[in-house]
Amino acid sequence: MSKQEEAGLILKLYELRREETMRKARDWYFMQFNPESVADVMDAMMGEHSGHLRMVLSYWDMAAALVNQGAISLDMYTNTNGEQIGVFSKIEPLLVEIRRTIGPQFAVNLEKLIDSMPDGRKQTATARERMKMIREQFAAKQAKAATQA
Repeated sequence: MSKQEEAGLILKLYELRREETMRKARDWYFMQFNPESVADVMDAMMGEHSGHLRMVLSYWDMAAALVNQGAISLDMYTNTNGEQIGVFSKIEPLLVEIRRTIGPQFAVNLEKLIDSMPDGRKQTATARERMKMIREQFAAKQAKAATQA
């Protein structure tokens, strides 16, 4: 595939991420979805945000499959995308149990992509810690505002 064709796929992926429902799903995933157990994942899967969860995870697994199958080079993909790291970071600690519950193919393309990236698992762990720190700072800020009100 030519670089121009790869670039076209990257731009199409970006266009899909900008769709209104997908933006809402991504916002929910990053701001509100913080699973600590497979039960948290299943609650989301069966709750009001089921569509959001499935949309985000299936989108990034599909995008990863394009890279894994060679439609987009790893270099071009990782130079233009990083969100897959944050997405994977939220499910990685629970992946074995999620696969036992939901199915063995759950996020398999996404995991393969992360493992093909230089320091992919390290980047994932760093993202998980960074998001945890941001959540803690936000909670502290909210608590402070509540005591001042």
